Amino acid sequence: MGVFVFLPLVLPFTAWPIARLAEQHLHPRTATRLLTVIAAVLACCSTLCLALVMVVGTAQLPGNPLPDSWSDPEVREAVPYDEIAGRLAIPALFTVLVSCASAAWRHRRVRRRSEEALGTARPGPVVVLRDEAPYAYALPGRTGRVVASTGMLATLTSRERRALFAHERAHLAGRHHRLLLTVQLAARANPFLGPLRTAVTYTAERWADEEAAALVGSRKTVARAIGKAALVSQVPRGVRAPLFAHFAAAGPVPRRVAALLAPAPAGRGWPPAFTTVGLAVWTAAGGATVSALSSANATVTLYFILHAATFSA
Repeated sequence: MGVFVFLPLVLPFTAWPIARLAEQHLHPRTATRLLTVIAAVLACCSTLCLALVMVVGTAQLPGNPLPDSWSDPEVREAVPYDEIAGRLAIPALFTVLVSCASAAWRHRRVRRRSEEALGTARPGPVVVLRDEAPYAYALPGRTGRVVASTGMLATLTSRERRALFAHERAHLAGRHHRLLLTVQLAARANPFLGPLRTAVTYTAERWADEEAAALVGSRKTVARAIGKAALVSQVPRGVRAPLFAHFAAAGPVPRRVAALLAPAPAGRGWPPAFTTVGLAVWTAAGGATVSALSSANATVTLYFILHAATFSA
C-alpha cells in the first residue's frame, strides 16, 4: 500500500470544491443530504485509518501489549515510516475522540437545559416566551417545538410570523439537528471537512427557507422576514447558536435573501448531465464518490493486513 494508506486522512481536503458546487447548483434538500453522507463516510474512514496506523506504529514499540505478529515486516511495509506515524497517531486519535465526545456532550447538555427551561410552558408545538430579546429557534426532542420570544414576534407582520414558524417546523420535520450534528462531529474528526460543515449549515437553512416559501406562498415574504429578524435577532440565554437552527442567526443571511428573491430551484434532485451545471455537479459527485471509496479501500486493506497477520501467527 505504501503512502496510499494515508489517503483517508488527506482525501477530505477535496471537500471544499465539492461543497461549493453542491451548495450553488443542487436543490438545498439534495445538497444537505449528499454533503452530510459524504462528511460522515470520510470522517469514519479517516478516524478508523488513524486508529489502524496507530496500532501498526505502536506495535513496534518495546513493551507494548499488542500481538508480535503486528510488527512483522509485511505489516510494516503497509505503513511507511510506521514508528513515526504510529507515535503521531496516538495524540491525534486522542484529540479526535475527546473533541467529538465534548461536542456530543455539549449538544446534549444544551438540549437538556433548554427543555428544562421550557418545563413550565404550556404543552404544544409552539412556545411563545415573554422576553423582549428577539429570538426564535427549533427545539428538537420527542415532541419538537418551535420557540419564539414576544420580542421577535413584535418585529414581524402576521404573514412574516407564519413564515418564521414554517421555517422552524421545516427544521424539525427534516431532522436538521441530526444532520448538523453529524457534520459537526465529522469536522471535529478531520479538520479538512470543515467546508462541508459550513456548507450544510447554509443548505439546511436554505432547505427550511424553501419549505417556508412553499407553505406561505410568497418568497418575498420569507425574504423580508429573514431580513427583519437578522437585524434584531439575539441568541437566547442558555442556548448556543451552532447547536440549534435559528431563523436568521444561522447561515449567510444576504445569500439566503438573494436566493429567495430569485426563482425557486428546480425540484429535481440532479441537473441534466449534458449542461455546464450538470457536468460540474456530476463531476463533484464523482470526485466525492472516488474519495470515499479510496478512503474505505485503504482502511479495509489495512484492516485485513492486520487480520491476516493475527491468524498467521
